[in-house]
Amino acid sequence: MIESTATFQVRAVTTPADGELFLDVPARVYSNDPNWVPPLRSDIAKQFAATNPFFQYGKLQQFIAVDQAAKTPQPLGRIVAAVNQRLIEREGHKIGLFGFFECVEDFAVAQALLDAAQEWLRQQGMTTARGPIDLSTHNNCLFLVDGFDSPPMVMTSYNPAYYPQFLEQDGWHKAKDAYAYDFPLDKPLAAEFEKAYRIACKSGISFRPIRTKGEGFEQDARSLYHLLNTTFSNNWSFTPRSEAEFLEEAKSLQSLVDPDVFPIAEYNGEMVGCFMGLPDYNIPLKQVRGKLNGLGILKFLWYRRQIDQGRVIVICSLPEYRRKMVPLALIYLGMQGGIQKGKPYKRAELSWVYEDNGPSRKLIEASGGKIYKTYRIYEKAL
Repeated sequence: MIESTATFQVRAVTTPADGELFLDVPARVYSNDPNWVPPLRSDIAKQFAATNPFFQYGKLQQFIAVDQAAKTPQPLGRIVAAVNQRLIEREGHKIGLFGFFECVEDFAVAQALLDAAQEWLRQQGMTTARGPIDLSTHNNCLFLVDGFDSPPMVMTSYNPAYYPQFLEQDGWHKAKDAYAYDFPLDKPLAAEFEKAYRIACKSGISFRPIRTKGEGFEQDARSLYHLLNTTFSNNWSFTPRSEAEFLEEAKSLQSLVDPDVFPIAEYNGEMVGCFMGLPDYNIPLKQVRGKLNGLGILKFLWYRRQIDQGRVIVICSLPEYRRKMVPLALIYLGMQGGIQKGKPYKRAELSWVYEDNGPSRKLIEASGGKIYKTYRIYEKAL
């Protein structure tokens, strides 16, 4: 499958050399962008390895756009088309995905990449395309559409401002927006949050930090897996992961966790809620330029001392414990943990929250959060 003009060609990735060009694209796109944080090259490559559990329930095709006028191959853009059978089974219709999209500021290149992805999805029998989603919403997803003036926090997406414009020019429409909330830590929480914590304790709820070592960590990771699968099972575009997939990701984050900003709620020994905060490791990752080799590890360890902010990824509880004030109590504990003596955190980001998630948005806004970034997922009929 080839799309070409006189100056560039879009082709399927079929060789190791093309795979390397695929990984090279972001460095060209963001070469002059001070806010970009290069992802670890090895993490991206791992997504396309045969060992990725995704291939047990999905299939994909990578495409690259290459400058034909250059003496040596120069990448101009990339995209991945994917079919996630779990998403199709959950939503009941033929939805295909595109993700890993990166492109120089040339609409002709972007359109050719999008056309290649859509054609491949049609050949798989898909009737709708959705994205950007890198295989599933557990991975990188969403285009930033507002809030380009600051670097992305850990495990959030970032892109040039022209990406959404290219999508809309190509006939894609908004499927759903999501927000990131800025939360300065120099203002105290309203008194209701501490009161909620006391009510929860009197209701028999106990709280503790997540365990980060040995058997305790593995037990907590397994409990988190079941908690998150239960609480987010009705989320839009959500697909369940296997326990093995979740545990693999948990282990990759194990050494990055700060237990003081990751409180757990339990009732009779069962995990019923959590506040999942992470230090913003994008601050040191920006310095390693996508390669965690010997020098990269040294840079990471040096610059991690500059971390002064964090991201709250999840605040959740089982539905039957919300009346026991568990979510508010977790916010109280997570924020108290972040501002205690010796902690470096000056601000937090709470993200992402879908625009139609009224209960979560109301809770975050009541705790002082302000929307400062907007993200979007697009759809298009095939």
